[in-house]
Amino acid sequence: MNKYIKLIKELRNKTNVGIVDCKKALIKSKGDIEEAINIMRKEGKINIHKKLKNKAVNGIILIKSNRKLEVIIEINCETDFVSKNIIFIKFCEKVINTIIKKNIYDINILKNIFKNDIEKLVYTFGENIKINRLGVLKDSCMDYYLHDKKIGVLISSYNAPKKILKSIAMHIAASNPRYINVKDVPLDIIEKEKKIQLEILIKNKKDKIFFERIIKGKIKKFIDSIVLSEQNFIFETSKKVKKVLNEYNILIKNFIRFELGES
Repeated sequence: MNKYIKLIKELRNKTNVGIVDCKKALIKSKGDIEEAINIMRKEGKINIHKKLKNKAVNGIILIKSNRKLEVIIEINCETDFVSKNIIFIKFCEKVINTIIKKNIYDINILKNIFKNDIEKLVYTFGENIKINRLGVLKDSCMDYYLHDKKIGVLISSYNAPKKILKSIAMHIAASNPRYINVKDVPLDIIEKEKKIQLEILIKNKKDKIFFERIIKGKIKKFIDSIVLSEQNFIFETSKKVKKVLNEYNILIKNFIRFELGES
């Protein structure tokens, strides 16, 4: 059985199954590791579904673009160690290249295509791997920014010089706006914030005479924090983003921002 020692070690590393069960499966499969994995799955020694329920907030964000298309994906794993593994990184690159080559923009179709690949990675690393999010922009005037494979931004616009559009994308990465303009903020979001601020004022026993004025100021501050055009531009903090956009006659049409591990 000495010939199986190396294979047993490899199979254990891939599956976290005990030595005895690995040995039995390898004997049945005549040394074929993939077949041994199938045997153990059929015998209930490996339960991939348990791994797929584990929380996975590490991983990487990747962006790929061509002339009129930008794609961003987030693929998650459980540990930072796996996120830096070349096998995992190559898998992520394979996924985003497939999106571009085959024009696949439905994440459910994508998950189905790579189901077997993901199962193999789960065996290999012993932790949950998942294609979490997919974002796509199609336009003629676009740019993107990717920071350390942990924050990614796609952005499209009218009339934007490349350098300025890149700066806006970097601003979005750093400042995390949720909307482009004030009019884009849903009323229910504003009403929810008003209720929160009212509860805080009541809890802190503030004078009710000033409630309306205080809440109005709090709501303005809240909107300024989540609206791109109202934020202070990170490269020139004396200006709001809307002033920069006006100076260059730019209209931002859309943006997508992914941050690793967001709920």
